[in-house]
Amino acid sequence: MKFICIGYYEPALMDALPPAELAAVMSRCRPHMANYEATGQVLVDAGLASESRLLQRQHGQVRVTDGPFAEAKEMVGSVLLLEAADMADALRVAAMHPSSQVPDAERLRWRMEVRPVDYFKAADAPAG
Repeated sequence: MKFICIGYYEPALMDALPPAELAAVMSRCRPHMANYEATGQVLVDAGLASESRLLQRQHGQVRVTDGPFAEAKEMVGSVLLLEAADMADALRVAAMHPSSQVPDAERLRWRMEVRPVDYFKAADAPAG
């Protein structure tokens, strides 16, 4: 089964960190990412920029609006795709991610949502 993991954070908390402290926090993530990736169950790990656009059909036309669009203090910071036997296995693998392992994650309010994928179709690989 495939599972999407959505990582959330609060930009104000991250933005408040001095650059040296932010670098130190991120360096504490590296060993946990190595363990997480070593499971072989991580198919995609994408960190997202804060820039976004919303495409929405309105009055017969597609409108483009600048984002982000979260109505809460939190923002999606990462999206991961896991291959796992079941939800328990997906939670085991997701719990290896720095959002669960790095002590700083608690004060920075990092969290991860794990959801089963109902439908998945990979794009065809380009010819060549």
